[in-house]
Amino acid sequence: MADPRKLSINQATTRAQWSLEQAIKGYARHDVRGIAVWRDKFAECGKAKAAALLKDHGMRVTGLCRGGMFPGTDPAQRQAAIDDNKRAVDEAVAIGAECLALVVGGLPGASKNIGDARKQVRDGIAAMLPYARAAKMPVAIEPLHPMYAADRACVNTMGQALDLCDELGPGLGVAVDVYHVWWDPELERQIARAGRRILAFHICDWLVPTRDLLLDRGMMGDGVIDIAKIRGWVEAAGYRGFHEVEIFSAENWWKRDPDEVVKTCIARSIEFA
Repeated sequence: MADPRKLSINQATTRAQWSLEQAIKGYARHDVRGIAVWRDKFAECGKAKAAALLKDHGMRVTGLCRGGMFPGTDPAQRQAAIDDNKRAVDEAVAIGAECLALVVGGLPGASKNIGDARKQVRDGIAAMLPYARAAKMPVAIEPLHPMYAADRACVNTMGQALDLCDELGPGLGVAVDVYHVWWDPELERQIARAGRRILAFHICDWLVPTRDLLLDRGMMGDGVIDIAKIRGWVEAAGYRGFHEVEIFSAENWWKRDPDEVVKTCIARSIEFA
């Protein structure tokens, strides 16, 4: 059984209903003390106000979403991405985030060269990582399901992400999102390989059928993922952090009362995660 005191809710789960201020107050009202913040919501709220609200409500910021999107069609685009990632580091530091999550980016423009896109990701992370190290902000590569390889993330397995960690060194780890990696036959071994480099653990469920590749994630227990088994692997590897619910659900959970959503997250995380 998951520890309810370690529950975090990613703002994506209630992004259609609540601003950052409303989310902080709403999660705290239900005694959820972990939150992952999205940069657009942070910008709407403002740095000083966001930091004060988080502190006043005793919130742990389990991550800032997101950095990444490194590939570009020309050097100027690639440099702009690096500069934006440095700004993301500054934002993560401002709110005391435990890591900056990276969605690394896919194929730029009309490219069909996924190998080159992966090289650009490697080079982009290498360029921004010293800045993150100096700021003492851990950076978490989040491998995404292969269905996103073209447009969102060409790093698609834990093994690929950990190869980058091995090459680029300290300050770089991984975010394990069960939605993206549950299918991988190498998952147990790669989680063990990751060890203390696991910086975040994201939970939701994979629905059958899935009606939308981005906006139809399931609440824990409504799909086919053995979340508890994966949690066991993550904890055996040494992870002791929060369990972060991240649900994109345009036709279901985003249309519900957000207090109902939070209550369901709490109940389902205990039962299924």
